[in-house]
Amino acid sequence: METRPLLKKLSLLCLIPLMVSCASTNRLTMTVTEPAPITIPKTITSVGLLNRYDSTSSNVINKIDEVFSAEGKNFDKDASNKVLEGLNDLLKQQNRFDVVILNDSTLSTTHTNNFPTTLPWDTVERLCHQNKVDALYVLSYFDTDSNISYSTRQTYTQNILGVKIPVLEHHATANTLIKGGFKIYDPGNKFILDVFPFSKGITTSGKGINPAKALEALKMRKDLVMDASRLIGEDYALRIQPYKIRVARDYFVKGTDQFEIAKRKAQTGNWNGAAEHWEKELTNPKSKIAGRACYNMGIINEINGDLDAAITWVSKAYSDYNNKEALRYLNILKYRVAQNQRLAQQE
Repeated sequence: METRPLLKKLSLLCLIPLMVSCASTNRLTMTVTEPAPITIPKTITSVGLLNRYDSTSSNVINKIDEVFSAEGKNFDKDASNKVLEGLNDLLKQQNRFDVVILNDSTLSTTHTNNFPTTLPWDTVERLCHQNKVDALYVLSYFDTDSNISYSTRQTYTQNILGVKIPVLEHHATANTLIKGGFKIYDPGNKFILDVFPFSKGITTSGKGINPAKALEALKMRKDLVMDASRLIGEDYALRIQPYKIRVARDYFVKGTDQFEIAKRKAQTGNWNGAAEHWEKELTNPKSKIAGRACYNMGIINEINGDLDAAITWVSKAYSDYNNKEALRYLNILKYRVAQNQRLAQQE
């Protein structure tokens, strides 16, 4: 740690409480529920999973990857199947759909870097009818690109006499990029519900007293890529589920004694008790104080789940008392209302 003069340390310590005491707001955090990124119509109760990866692709990069990986020509195919495996298992755990894995080699594609042509709707309808499913999850394209770097550096080791002697140490690093993309087809509405490209990097490295030892340490690469591929599928399955996040809000704690008392009650978690003191300042003759009280009434109503009342109070804080912070907060509340409407559609 860097050493500072004692006087400088003391001056910094004196500054911190001063800055805190002068702040007109405190910050709280709360948990809110966000709608799922993908909205699946409630009429869809069964889905089919289709892998369009073509293992016979003559893509040059794929061939180089096979040589580098030394894990066989099925490396990419196995990894793409792991994506589908993770997706399949987690969708089944959610108990929302009946899930069927489809096999149709006629729909394979050689695309490895971007989405191929969208499947025709008559093809989608045929697949769904044949397999008795309502929609299709399609792994549209997939690839693993590998790059192996090799270097040597001088280091030292001790011989049996304890004397340090120079040796050449070999280092190998493999960087693997997993990439692909999903589409979800809804043939009933002839609508693509989601288009989702993904990518994930995996790095493994090894070292040894000779090149063989360095490369031997890269053997873990296959397991890491397979695990990462499965996780990609699991993560995609979660995109149909709402999720919780923590959000931050600022509320006013300065202006009058009532705000000071309310601050202490809020700090103990007694938010309704704090609101009783804010209410007493709603008719304060000073517009700045009344505006802060209106703003804080928006905070307590959001905490209690009444977003409409929160919007009313925060709108009043801005329109009647020109509270500048209220306009930003108003936009946040309106966004939350829109998100809750999406959430209601997903329930």
